[in-house]
Amino acid sequence: MNTYVTGAMIKRLREERGLTQQQLAETISVSGKAVSKWETGHGYPDVSLIEPLSAALGVSVIELFSGRDVINTNRSSDMLRAELYVCPLCGNVIESTGRAVVSCCGIVLPALEAEPPDGAHPLRVERVEDEFYVTVPHEMSKTHYISFIAAVRDNGVELQKLYPEGNAEARFKIGRTHHFLYYCNRHGLFKAPAP
Repeated sequence: MNTYVTGAMIKRLREERGLTQQQLAETISVSGKAVSKWETGHGYPDVSLIEPLSAALGVSVIELFSGRDVINTNRSSDMLRAELYVCPLCGNVIESTGRAVVSCCGIVLPALEAEPPDGAHPLRVERVEDEFYVTVPHEMSKTHYISFIAAVRDNGVELQKLYPEGNAEARFKIGRTHHFLYYCNRHGLFKAPAP
């Protein structure tokens, strides 16, 4: 159960806000002993206390669940640092312009780490007039398929969702395309440079 909120995170956030265990306990209507148990890992807050606890500690529920602060450094976005997240439950694909704390279906999602293409997942790219015609010669059954292909440019990401029993192919405008990302539902994310 320690995976949904950690005692170390509660203690650090409480101390940063200058609260004693008793003050935090009074704010969320629990005993000081309960807060002490959470911080030492001898107990965990009930799920019904997560929202009031996160509010009292000054963080979002997602930050409390993930054990990390989300810090806005107010940098301009660089699309080449785009991150993708895929929900293993519903298949939702979420894109961000950098690392983020992302949640779907009640779970915090890790950013996908892209691998170079391997023998089972080659990417073929052809220039057809002003477009890249991109294909992945891969099984497209209901249990093993390429879920999406994306073109990453310096000014955006264009993602084309694919479906089982269809073709693993997509077309993208050539302009400013830096690399391609594509996702196998069993083997993960692959990254290949644009020609």
